Amino acid sequence: MTQIEVTQDGFVVDAAVIAEAFKLMPQDIQPLMRSGDITSISEAGVDEDAGRARLTFYYVGRAVRLVIDQEGNILKQVRFPARSPKSIGTEMFPLPTEHSPKTRP
Repeated sequence: MTQIEVTQDGFVVDAAVIAEAFKLMPQDIQPLMRSGDITSISEAGVDEDAGRARLTFYYVGRAVRLVIDQEGNILKQVRFPARSPKSIGTEMFPLPTEHSPKTRP
């Protein structure tokens, strides 16, 4: 497998690419993605970026963004501090908490 495969259903990224970006072990990537600790967003290029895609992965306050071509070749890779979409969503829409009913003396 190349580092990134472009399929009809999306993208398949070699765990080693993500692991290297976040200084993790490749075998840790899939469990972290399943648990939602690593999240990702993919965007298709339009106009002058047609034929390219942007894949962004988030983990513990950091992000790595990959710009790839139609064959899955990495054209650009950038790392930067960022909050994950999961953490932003939780802040904007907090889960309800249970409140115990107040009793009067």
